Amino acid sequence: MSQHFILALDQGTTSSRAIVFDQTSRPVATAQKEHRQIYPRPGWVEHDATEIWNHQLAVAEEALTLAELGASDIVGIGITNQRETVVIWDRTTGAPLCNAIVWQDRRTAALCQEMQSTGLEPEFAQLTGLRLDPYFSGTKLRWLLDHIDGARERAEAGELCFGTIDSWLIWNLTGGATHVTDASNASRTLLCDIGSGQWSDWCLEQLHIPRQMLPEIVDSSGIAGEASVGSLAGIPIAGIAGDQQAALFGQACFEPGMAKNTYGTGCFLLLNTGSEAKAADHLLSTVAWRINGEMEYALEGSVFVGGAVVQWLRDELQLIGSAEECSTFAAQVEDSNGVFLVPAFAGLGAPHWDPDARGSMFGLTRCANRGHICRAALESIAFQSTDLIHAMEKAAGIDLAELRVDGGATSSDLLMQIQADILQAEVIRPACIETTALGAAYLAGLATKVWPDKETISQQWQIAHRFSPTADPERSADQLRDWHRAVERSKHWAKEC
Repeated sequence: MSQHFILALDQGTTSSRAIVFDQTSRPVATAQKEHRQIYPRPGWVEHDATEIWNHQLAVAEEALTLAELGASDIVGIGITNQRETVVIWDRTTGAPLCNAIVWQDRRTAALCQEMQSTGLEPEFAQLTGLRLDPYFSGTKLRWLLDHIDGARERAEAGELCFGTIDSWLIWNLTGGATHVTDASNASRTLLCDIGSGQWSDWCLEQLHIPRQMLPEIVDSSGIAGEASVGSLAGIPIAGIAGDQQAALFGQACFEPGMAKNTYGTGCFLLLNTGSEAKAADHLLSTVAWRINGEMEYALEGSVFVGGAVVQWLRDELQLIGSAEECSTFAAQVEDSNGVFLVPAFAGLGAPHWDPDARGSMFGLTRCANRGHICRAALESIAFQSTDLIHAMEKAAGIDLAELRVDGGATSSDLLMQIQADILQAEVIRPACIETTALGAAYLAGLATKVWPDKETISQQWQIAHRFSPTADPERSADQLRDWHRAVERSKHWAKEC
Protein backbone atom coordinates (compact mmCIF):
# COMPACT_ATOMS: atom_id res chain seq x y z
CA MET A 1 0.00 0.00 0.00
CA SER A 2 1.37 3.43 -0.95
CA GLN A 3 2.12 5.90 1.81
CA HIS A 4 -0.05 8.97 2.35
CA PHE A 5 1.34 12.17 3.86
CA ILE A 6 -0.28 15.29 5.33
CA LEU A 7 1.42 18.67 5.64
CA ALA A 8 0.43 20.53 8.81
CA LEU A 9 1.05 24.29 9.00
CA ASP A 10 1.18 25.44 12.63
CA GLN A 11 1.28 29.23 12.71
CA GLY A 12 1.83 30.29 16.32
CA THR A 13 2.34 33.47 18.29
CA THR A 14 6.13 33.35 18.20
CA SER A 15 6.93 31.12 15.22
CA SER A 16 5.66 29.35 12.13
CA ARG A 17 6.15 25.60 11.88
CA ALA A 18 5.47 22.94 9.30
CA ILE A 19 5.32 19.23 10.06
CA VAL A 20 4.86 16.38 7.61
CA PHE A 21 2.90 13.45 9.12
CA ASP A 22 2.53 10.00 7.66
CA GLN A 23 -0.64 7.92 7.85
CA THR A 24 0.45 6.37 11.16
CA SER A 25 0.47 9.87 12.79
CA ARG A 26 4.27 9.87 12.86
CA PRO A 27 6.02 13.22 12.27
CA VAL A 28 8.41 12.71 9.34
CA ALA A 29 9.98 16.16 9.03
CA THR A 30 9.73 19.50 10.84
CA ALA A 31 10.82 23.05 10.01
CA GLN A 32 10.35 26.18 12.11
CA LYS A 33 11.10 29.89 11.90
CA GLU A 34 10.46 32.64 14.47
CA HIS A 35 8.99 36.02 13.59
CA ARG A 36 9.32 39.44 15.20
CA GLN A 37 7.23 40.59 18.14
CA ILE A 38 6.37 44.29 17.69
CA TYR A 39 5.44 46.45 20.70
CA PRO A 40 4.57 49.99 19.48
CA ARG A 41 3.19 51.09 22.86
CA PRO A 42 2.64 49.56 26.31
CA GLY A 43 -0.12 46.95 26.01
CA TRP A 44 0.07 46.85 22.19
CA VAL A 45 1.33 43.73 20.41
CA GLU A 46 1.66 43.45 16.63
CA HIS A 47 3.01 41.10 13.96
CA ASP A 48 4.09 41.74 10.39
CA ALA A 49 1.52 39.67 8.46
CA THR A 50 3.71 39.56 5.35
CA GLU A 51 6.62 38.22 7.39
CA ILE A 52 4.35 35.53 8.82
CA TRP A 53 3.23 34.46 5.34
CA ASN A 54 6.79 34.41 3.99
CA HIS A 55 8.03 32.37 6.94
CA GLN A 56 5.12 29.94 6.79
CA LEU A 57 5.66 29.29 3.09
CA ALA A 58 9.42 28.89 3.62
CA VAL A 59 9.09 26.32 6.41
CA ALA A 60 6.43 24.41 4.47
CA GLU A 61 8.74 24.06 1.52
CA GLU A 62 11.67 23.23 3.80
CA ALA A 63 9.69 20.46 5.52
CA LEU A 64 8.89 18.89 2.14
CA THR A 65 12.57 19.04 1.20
CA LEU A 66 13.64 17.45 4.50
CA ALA A 67 11.06 14.70 4.01
CA GLU A 68 12.24 14.23 0.41
CA LEU A 69 8.66 14.62 -0.80
CA GLY A 70 6.94 16.67 -3.49
CA ALA A 71 3.45 18.11 -3.84
CA SER A 72 2.22 14.90 -5.47
CA ASP A 73 3.11 12.98 -2.28
CA ILE A 74 0.99 15.25 -0.04
CA VAL A 75 -2.72 14.47 -0.04
CA GLY A 76 -3.74 17.53 1.97
CA ILE A 77 -2.71 20.58 3.97
CA GLY A 78 -4.00 21.15 7.50
CA ILE A 79 -3.76 24.62 9.02
CA THR A 80 -3.82 25.60 12.68
CA ASN A 81 -3.16 29.09 13.96
CA GLN A 82 -2.95 31.62 16.75
CA ARG A 83 -6.61 32.40 16.94
CA GLU A 84 -7.78 35.94 17.65
CA THR A 85 -5.04 37.84 15.81
CA VAL A 86 -6.49 40.22 13.17
CA VAL A 87 -5.31 41.07 9.64
CA ILE A 88 -6.88 43.50 7.13
CA TRP A 89 -5.71 43.43 3.52
CA ASP A 90 -6.50 44.87 0.10
CA ARG A 91 -8.75 42.51 -1.86
CA THR A 92 -7.05 43.41 -5.16
CA THR A 93 -3.36 43.62 -4.27
CA GLY A 94 -3.35 41.28 -1.26
CA ALA A 95 -1.23 43.80 0.69
CA PRO A 96 -1.96 44.25 4.42
CA LEU A 97 -3.09 47.75 5.39
CA CYS A 98 -1.07 47.60 8.61
CA ASN A 99 0.52 45.20 11.05
CA ALA A 100 -1.65 42.42 12.44
CA ILE A 101 -3.04 43.10 15.89
CA VAL A 102 -2.13 40.10 18.06
CA TRP A 103 -4.51 38.33 20.43
CA GLN A 104 -2.45 39.54 23.42
CA ASP A 105 -3.03 43.20 22.50
CA ARG A 106 -5.04 45.22 25.06
CA ARG A 107 -5.62 48.49 23.17
CA THR A 108 -9.40 47.98 23.03
CA ALA A 109 -9.85 47.66 26.80
CA ALA A 110 -11.64 51.03 27.05
CA LEU A 111 -14.00 50.09 24.21
CA CYS A 112 -14.85 46.81 25.92
CA GLN A 113 -15.53 48.60 29.20
CA GLU A 114 -17.75 51.11 27.42
CA MET A 115 -19.77 48.33 25.80
CA GLN A 116 -20.04 46.52 29.12
CA SER A 117 -21.35 49.67 30.78
CA THR A 118 -24.20 49.84 28.26
CA GLY A 119 -25.31 46.31 29.14
CA LEU A 120 -24.25 44.59 25.91
CA GLU A 121 -22.19 41.76 27.42
CA PRO A 122 -25.06 39.34 28.25
CA GLU A 123 -26.31 39.37 24.64
CA PHE A 124 -22.79 38.92 23.28
CA ALA A 125 -22.24 36.03 25.71
CA GLN A 126 -25.48 34.35 24.68
CA LEU A 127 -24.76 34.64 20.95
CA THR A 128 -21.00 34.13 20.82
CA GLY A 129 -20.14 32.28 24.05
CA LEU A 130 -17.49 34.93 24.75
CA ARG A 131 -16.95 37.90 27.06
CA LEU A 132 -16.41 41.49 25.99
CA ASP A 133 -12.65 41.45 26.26
CA PRO A 134 -9.79 42.82 24.12
CA TYR A 135 -8.64 39.21 23.73
CA PHE A 136 -11.15 38.59 20.94
CA SER A 137 -11.01 39.74 17.31
CA GLY A 138 -14.14 41.88 16.95
CA THR A 139 -13.03 44.91 18.93
CA LYS A 140 -9.58 44.79 17.27
CA LEU A 141 -11.23 44.95 13.85
CA ARG A 142 -13.46 47.81 15.00
CA TRP A 143 -10.38 49.69 16.22
CA LEU A 144 -8.62 49.31 12.86
CA LEU A 145 -11.65 50.53 10.92
CA ASP A 146 -11.91 53.53 13.25
CA HIS A 147 -8.22 54.46 13.11
CA ILE A 148 -7.01 53.80 9.56
CA ASP A 149 -7.95 56.65 7.23
CA GLY A 150 -10.54 55.54 4.71
CA ALA A 151 -10.61 51.94 5.93
CA ARG A 152 -14.29 51.87 6.85
CA GLU A 153 -15.37 53.36 3.54
CA ARG A 154 -13.19 50.91 1.62
CA ALA A 155 -14.51 48.00 3.68
CA GLU A 156 -18.11 49.01 2.99
CA ALA A 157 -17.26 49.19 -0.72
CA GLY A 158 -15.97 45.59 -0.62
CA GLU A 159 -12.35 46.56 -1.25
CA LEU A 160 -10.93 45.09 1.97
CA CYS A 161 -10.72 41.61 3.48
CA PHE A 162 -10.67 40.75 7.16
CA GLY A 163 -9.33 37.52 8.53
CA THR A 164 -7.67 35.75 11.38
CA ILE A 165 -4.33 34.14 10.53
CA ASP A 166 -5.93 31.04 9.00
CA SER A 167 -7.80 33.21 6.48
CA TRP A 168 -4.64 35.19 5.70
CA LEU A 169 -2.61 32.04 5.02
CA ILE A 170 -5.31 30.44 2.86
CA TRP A 171 -5.74 33.63 0.82
CA ASN A 172 -2.02 33.65 0.08
CA LEU A 173 -1.74 29.90 -0.45
CA THR A 174 -4.49 30.07 -3.09
CA GLY A 175 -3.20 33.23 -4.75
CA GLY A 176 -6.19 35.23 -3.55
CA ALA A 177 -8.76 32.75 -4.89
CA THR A 178 -10.17 31.70 -1.50
CA HIS A 179 -11.35 33.87 1.40
CA VAL A 180 -12.56 31.53 4.17
CA THR A 181 -12.26 30.72 7.83
CA ASP A 182 -13.45 27.67 9.69
CA ALA A 183 -16.13 27.54 12.37
CA SER A 184 -13.65 27.15 15.24
CA ASN A 185 -11.77 30.34 14.33
CA ALA A 186 -14.97 32.22 13.55
CA SER A 187 -16.26 31.41 17.02
CA ARG A 188 -13.39 33.44 18.55
CA THR A 189 -14.18 36.73 16.82
CA LEU A 190 -17.16 38.08 18.84
CA LEU A 191 -18.94 38.21 15.47
CA CYS A 192 -20.26 34.65 15.10
CA ASP A 193 -23.53 33.19 16.39
CA ILE A 194 -22.21 29.85 17.60
CA GLY A 195 -25.71 28.38 17.57
CA SER A 196 -26.10 28.80 13.81
CA GLY A 197 -22.40 28.88 12.95
CA GLN A 198 -22.93 32.03 10.87
CA TRP A 199 -21.96 35.68 11.21
CA SER A 200 -24.37 37.51 13.50
CA ASP A 201 -26.05 40.62 12.10
CA TRP A 202 -26.60 41.91 15.65
CA CYS A 203 -22.91 41.54 16.60
CA LEU A 204 -21.79 43.15 13.35
CA GLU A 205 -24.14 46.07 13.97
CA GLN A 206 -22.95 46.62 17.55
CA LEU A 207 -19.30 46.63 16.46
CA HIS A 208 -19.93 48.53 13.21
CA ILE A 209 -18.32 45.83 11.05
CA PRO A 210 -19.25 45.67 7.32
CA ARG A 211 -20.26 42.13 6.40
CA GLN A 212 -18.62 42.54 2.95
CA MET A 213 -15.12 42.15 4.41
CA LEU A 214 -15.76 38.87 6.26
CA PRO A 215 -14.63 35.45 5.04
CA GLU A 216 -16.99 32.58 4.33
CA ILE A 217 -17.32 30.17 7.27
CA VAL A 218 -16.52 26.59 6.22
CA ASP A 219 -16.09 23.17 7.85
CA SER A 220 -12.98 22.45 9.90
CA SER A 221 -12.51 19.27 7.87
CA GLY A 222 -13.20 19.57 4.16
CA ILE A 223 -11.63 20.82 0.93
CA ALA A 224 -11.56 24.61 1.33
CA GLY A 225 -9.28 25.45 -1.60
CA GLU A 226 -6.14 24.44 -3.44
CA ALA A 227 -2.62 25.77 -2.99
CA SER A 228 -1.21 27.48 -6.08
CA VAL A 229 2.17 28.75 -4.90
CA GLY A 230 5.70 27.38 -5.09
CA SER A 231 6.28 23.70 -4.44
CA LEU A 232 2.89 23.44 -2.70
CA ALA A 233 0.92 24.04 -5.89
CA GLY A 234 -1.88 21.54 -6.41
CA ILE A 235 -2.21 20.37 -2.79
CA PRO A 236 -5.78 20.68 -1.42
CA ILE A 237 -6.30 22.68 1.78
CA ALA A 238 -8.40 20.19 3.73
CA GLY A 239 -8.24 21.05 7.44
CA ILE A 240 -8.52 24.30 9.44
CA ALA A 241 -8.79 24.87 13.19
CA GLY A 242 -7.69 27.33 15.84
CA ASP A 243 -4.72 26.10 17.84
CA GLN A 244 -6.54 25.03 21.00
CA GLN A 245 -9.35 23.30 19.14
CA ALA A 246 -6.76 21.57 16.97
CA ALA A 247 -5.02 20.31 20.10
CA LEU A 248 -8.35 18.96 21.40
CA PHE A 249 -8.80 17.09 18.11
CA GLY A 250 -5.17 15.96 18.11
CA GLN A 251 -5.73 14.46 21.56
CA ALA A 252 -8.68 12.47 20.13
CA CYS A 253 -11.07 14.08 22.63
CA PHE A 254 -14.06 13.22 20.47
CA GLU A 255 -16.64 12.33 23.13
CA PRO A 256 -18.49 14.69 25.52
CA GLY A 257 -16.67 14.86 28.82
CA MET A 258 -13.20 14.35 27.36
CA ALA A 259 -10.74 17.18 28.05
CA LYS A 260 -7.22 18.30 27.25
CA ASN A 261 -4.98 20.81 28.95
CA THR A 262 -2.07 22.47 27.16
CA TYR A 263 0.71 23.43 29.59
CA GLY A 264 2.69 26.26 28.06
CA THR A 265 3.42 29.80 29.18
CA GLY A 266 -0.22 29.72 30.25
CA CYS A 267 -2.58 26.79 30.31
CA PHE A 268 -5.51 26.27 27.94
CA LEU A 269 -8.14 23.77 29.02
CA LEU A 270 -10.90 22.60 26.67
CA LEU A 271 -13.66 20.14 27.49
CA ASN A 272 -15.77 18.56 24.76
CA THR A 273 -19.49 19.20 25.36
CA GLY A 274 -20.72 17.45 22.21
CA SER A 275 -23.51 18.88 20.09
CA GLU A 276 -24.60 21.36 22.77
CA ALA A 277 -22.98 24.70 23.54
CA LYS A 278 -22.98 24.89 27.34
CA ALA A 279 -23.49 28.28 28.98
CA ALA A 280 -21.19 29.01 31.92
CA ASP A 281 -20.79 32.20 33.93
CA HIS A 282 -17.02 32.08 34.30
CA LEU A 283 -15.99 30.06 31.25
CA LEU A 284 -16.09 30.48 27.49
CA SER A 285 -18.21 28.38 25.17
CA THR A 286 -16.66 27.82 21.78
CA VAL A 287 -17.04 25.78 18.61
CA ALA A 288 -14.66 22.83 18.84
CA TRP A 289 -14.97 21.95 15.13
CA ARG A 290 -17.49 21.60 12.33
CA ILE A 291 -17.43 18.42 10.22
CA ASN A 292 -19.95 17.61 7.48
CA GLY A 293 -21.90 20.66 8.55
CA GLU A 294 -22.32 19.36 12.12
CA MET A 295 -20.87 21.44 14.94
CA GLU A 296 -19.43 20.18 18.18
CA TYR A 297 -18.67 22.48 21.08
CA ALA A 298 -16.28 22.89 23.97
CA LEU A 299 -15.99 24.81 27.20
CA GLU A 300 -12.72 26.70 27.45
CA GLY A 301 -10.79 28.30 30.26
CA SER A 302 -7.34 29.86 30.42
CA VAL A 303 -4.71 30.02 33.14
CA PHE A 304 -2.77 33.21 32.48
CA VAL A 305 0.43 32.09 34.21
CA GLY A 306 1.32 28.41 33.91
CA GLY A 307 4.87 27.57 32.91
CA ALA A 308 5.63 31.30 33.11
CA VAL A 309 5.83 30.96 36.91
CA VAL A 310 8.87 28.71 36.42
CA GLN A 311 10.39 31.28 34.05
CA TRP A 312 9.83 33.88 36.79
CA LEU A 313 11.75 31.79 39.31
CA ARG A 314 14.56 31.48 36.76
CA ASP A 315 14.76 34.95 35.22
CA GLU A 316 13.54 37.34 37.93
CA LEU A 317 14.29 35.63 41.25
CA GLN A 318 17.24 33.65 39.79
CA LEU A 319 16.28 30.87 42.18
CA ILE A 320 16.97 28.25 39.51
CA GLY A 321 19.29 28.11 36.51
CA SER A 322 16.90 26.33 34.14
CA ALA A 323 13.27 25.27 33.94
CA GLU A 324 14.33 21.64 34.49
CA GLU A 325 15.93 22.58 37.82
CA CYS A 326 12.52 23.58 39.19
CA SER A 327 11.38 19.95 39.10
CA THR A 328 14.75 18.78 40.39
CA PHE A 329 14.63 20.96 43.52
CA ALA A 330 10.89 20.35 44.02
CA ALA A 331 11.51 16.60 44.04
CA GLN A 332 14.00 16.98 46.92
CA VAL A 333 11.20 17.81 49.39
CA GLU A 334 8.15 15.77 50.34
CA ASP A 335 5.74 18.70 50.02
CA SER A 336 5.70 22.50 49.92
CA ASN A 337 5.86 22.72 53.73
CA GLY A 338 2.71 24.87 53.76
CA VAL A 339 3.97 27.36 51.15
CA PHE A 340 1.44 28.52 48.54
CA LEU A 341 2.39 30.64 45.54
CA VAL A 342 -0.41 32.43 43.65
CA PRO A 343 1.12 33.58 40.33
CA ALA A 344 -1.45 36.28 39.59
CA PHE A 345 1.15 38.45 37.85
CA ALA A 346 -1.42 39.61 35.27
CA GLY A 347 -4.51 39.06 37.38
CA LEU A 348 -6.46 35.82 37.52
CA GLY A 349 -8.23 34.23 34.56
CA ALA A 350 -11.06 31.71 34.60
CA PRO A 351 -12.91 30.91 36.75
CA HIS A 352 -11.96 33.91 38.94
CA TRP A 353 -11.67 36.70 36.33
CA ASP A 354 -10.02 39.22 38.63
CA PRO A 355 -7.71 41.61 36.72
CA ASP A 356 -6.79 43.31 40.01
CA ALA A 357 -5.41 40.18 41.68
CA ARG A 358 -1.65 40.14 42.10
CA GLY A 359 1.00 37.53 42.72
CA SER A 360 1.57 36.50 46.30
CA MET A 361 3.19 33.86 48.47
CA PHE A 362 1.76 32.56 51.76
CA GLY A 363 2.83 30.21 54.51
CA LEU A 364 6.48 31.21 54.59
CA THR A 365 8.44 30.24 57.68
CA ARG A 366 12.15 30.34 58.52
CA CYS A 367 12.55 26.75 57.34
CA ALA A 368 11.03 27.35 53.89
CA ASN A 369 13.69 26.68 51.28
CA ARG A 370 14.24 26.68 47.54
CA GLY A 371 12.73 23.22 47.17
CA HIS A 372 9.51 24.25 48.91
CA ILE A 373 9.12 27.35 46.73
CA CYS A 374 9.81 25.35 43.56
CA ARG A 375 7.24 22.77 44.59
CA ALA A 376 4.73 25.52 45.40
CA ALA A 377 5.30 26.92 41.91
CA LEU A 378 4.54 23.57 40.26
CA GLU A 379 1.56 23.07 42.52
CA SER A 380 0.21 26.50 41.53
CA ILE A 381 -0.02 25.31 37.91
CA ALA A 382 -1.91 22.19 38.98
CA PHE A 383 -4.18 24.09 41.40
CA GLN A 384 -5.21 26.61 38.77
CA SER A 385 -5.94 23.86 36.25
CA THR A 386 -7.95 21.95 38.84
CA ASP A 387 -10.08 25.03 39.56
CA LEU A 388 -10.83 25.27 35.85
CA ILE A 389 -11.72 21.60 35.58
CA HIS A 390 -14.05 21.71 38.57
CA ALA A 391 -15.83 24.76 37.09
CA MET A 392 -16.21 22.91 33.80
CA GLU A 393 -17.51 19.76 35.45
CA LYS A 394 -20.16 21.82 37.22
CA ALA A 395 -21.16 23.71 34.07
CA ALA A 396 -21.30 20.58 31.91
CA GLY A 397 -22.86 18.36 34.56
CA ILE A 398 -20.20 15.65 34.18
CA ASP A 399 -17.32 14.13 36.12
CA LEU A 400 -13.97 14.07 34.37
CA ALA A 401 -12.51 10.57 34.20
CA GLU A 402 -9.15 11.55 32.73
CA LEU A 403 -7.21 14.59 31.56
CA ARG A 404 -5.14 14.44 28.38
CA VAL A 405 -2.16 16.79 28.47
CA ASP A 406 0.30 18.39 26.05
CA GLY A 407 2.69 21.32 25.93
CA GLY A 408 6.26 21.87 27.02
CA ALA A 409 5.67 21.67 30.78
CA THR A 410 4.30 18.12 30.48
CA SER A 411 7.91 16.94 30.24
CA SER A 412 7.98 17.30 34.04
CA ASP A 413 6.86 13.95 35.46
CA LEU A 414 6.62 15.56 38.89
CA LEU A 415 4.21 18.25 37.69
CA MET A 416 2.05 15.64 35.97
CA GLN A 417 1.96 13.50 39.14
CA ILE A 418 1.08 16.56 41.25
CA GLN A 419 -1.73 17.31 38.80
CA ALA A 420 -3.09 13.76 39.07
CA ASP A 421 -2.94 13.88 42.87
CA ILE A 422 -4.66 17.26 43.26
CA LEU A 423 -7.25 16.50 40.59
CA GLN A 424 -7.76 12.93 41.84
CA ALA A 425 -8.05 11.76 38.25
CA GLU A 426 -5.77 10.14 35.71
CA VAL A 427 -3.49 12.40 33.69
CA ILE A 428 -2.46 11.03 30.30
CA ARG A 429 0.53 12.18 28.26
CA PRO A 430 0.38 11.11 24.59
CA ALA A 431 3.15 9.57 22.53
CA CYS A 432 3.04 12.47 20.07
CA ILE A 433 3.30 15.77 21.91
CA GLU A 434 2.85 17.82 18.70
CA THR A 435 -0.88 17.65 19.29
CA THR A 436 -1.80 21.03 17.77
CA ALA A 437 -0.19 20.26 14.41
CA LEU A 438 -1.39 16.65 14.63
CA GLY A 439 -4.98 17.87 15.10
CA ALA A 440 -4.74 19.95 11.93
CA ALA A 441 -3.32 16.91 10.13
CA TYR A 442 -6.13 14.69 11.40
CA LEU A 443 -8.77 17.17 10.17
CA ALA A 444 -7.14 17.30 6.74
CA GLY A 445 -6.68 13.53 6.71
CA LEU A 446 -10.36 12.95 7.44
CA ALA A 447 -11.35 15.07 4.46
CA THR A 448 -8.92 13.26 2.16
CA LYS A 449 -9.68 9.75 3.51
CA VAL A 450 -6.21 9.16 4.94
CA TRP A 451 -8.20 8.27 8.05
CA PRO A 452 -11.75 7.09 7.28
CA ASP A 453 -13.33 8.26 10.54
CA LYS A 454 -12.67 9.53 14.05
CA GLU A 455 -12.80 6.00 15.44
CA THR A 456 -9.74 5.10 13.38
CA ILE A 457 -7.90 8.13 14.76
CA SER A 458 -8.85 7.17 18.32
CA GLN A 459 -7.42 3.70 17.79
CA GLN A 460 -4.20 5.17 16.39
CA TRP A 461 -3.74 7.71 19.20
CA GLN A 462 -1.14 6.37 21.62
CA ILE A 463 -0.35 6.92 25.28
CA ALA A 464 3.22 7.54 26.40
CA HIS A 465 2.59 7.73 30.15
CA ARG A 466 -0.40 7.45 32.46
CA PHE A 467 -0.19 9.26 35.83
CA SER A 468 -2.63 7.86 38.41
CA PRO A 469 -3.43 9.56 41.75
CA THR A 470 -1.29 8.29 44.60
CA ALA A 471 -2.11 10.92 47.24
CA ASP A 472 -4.77 10.51 49.90
CA PRO A 473 -7.98 12.20 48.64
CA GLU A 474 -8.57 13.97 51.97
CA ARG A 475 -5.07 15.43 51.91
CA SER A 476 -5.60 16.67 48.35
CA ALA A 477 -8.91 18.25 49.38
CA ASP A 478 -7.18 19.99 52.31
CA GLN A 479 -4.48 21.34 49.97
CA LEU A 480 -7.12 22.67 47.60
CA ARG A 481 -8.94 24.43 50.45
CA ASP A 482 -5.71 26.12 51.56
CA TRP A 483 -5.00 27.11 47.95
CA HIS A 484 -8.40 28.80 47.78
CA ARG A 485 -7.62 30.71 50.99
CA ALA A 486 -4.45 32.00 49.34
CA VAL A 487 -6.31 32.93 46.14
CA GLU A 488 -8.94 34.91 48.06
CA ARG A 489 -6.22 36.89 49.83
CA SER A 490 -4.63 37.72 46.46
CA LYS A 491 -7.80 39.10 44.87
CA HIS A 492 -8.52 42.83 44.40
CA TRP A 493 -4.99 43.74 45.54
CA ALA A 494 -4.31 46.36 42.87
CA LYS A 495 -7.74 47.95 43.29
CA GLU A 496 -7.25 48.31 47.04
CA CYS A 497 -3.84 50.00 46.76
